[in-house]
Amino acid sequence: MAASTSIPITILIVDDNQHMRGILKELLRAAGVNDIKEASDPVEAFEYMKASAIDLLLVDLAMPLIDGVEFTKMIRTSEDSPNPFLPIIMITGHSERSRVNAARDAGVNEFLVKPVTAKSLMERLTLIVNKPRNFVKSKLYFGPDRRRRPDPNYGGSERRKDLQTKI
Repeated sequence: MAASTSIPITILIVDDNQHMRGILKELLRAAGVNDIKEASDPVEAFEYMKASAIDLLLVDLAMPLIDGVEFTKMIRTSEDSPNPFLPIIMITGHSERSRVNAARDAGVNEFLVKPVTAKSLMERLTLIVNKPRNFVKSKLYFGPDRRRRPDPNYGGSERRKDLQTKI
């Protein structure tokens, strides 16, 4: 009998929609992830993260009380954050540029638009593992480098090296 391949990471899914959490769990299980935790809201998730180690977070954008953007900001900047460097994939059906930018500016690593497919989810997971971005800290931002590639034509006074503190 062949041994099944298992990916040894713990993923926490934070979504107020139980059906969506179930879909994401099944996609992750099919990919070989067996240690999957769930939370129906950011408060529950934050408490879980304080008690247990999490390797990656999948978080919905639109949730009542605290949305995914605010939750990401809490993880990145709160003094009691259990892991400000936690890789975060934001999942949403709202793909307007303003929402993508808000998620990026909050510190998400990747953005995934619904409907989620196994392929799109695995692409984001692969990016986080194979092409991790350095974290930067400036007066107004802490999180993964928001720029995916250098812009050789940018000549402003605030070059990347001036804003960035490698952590």
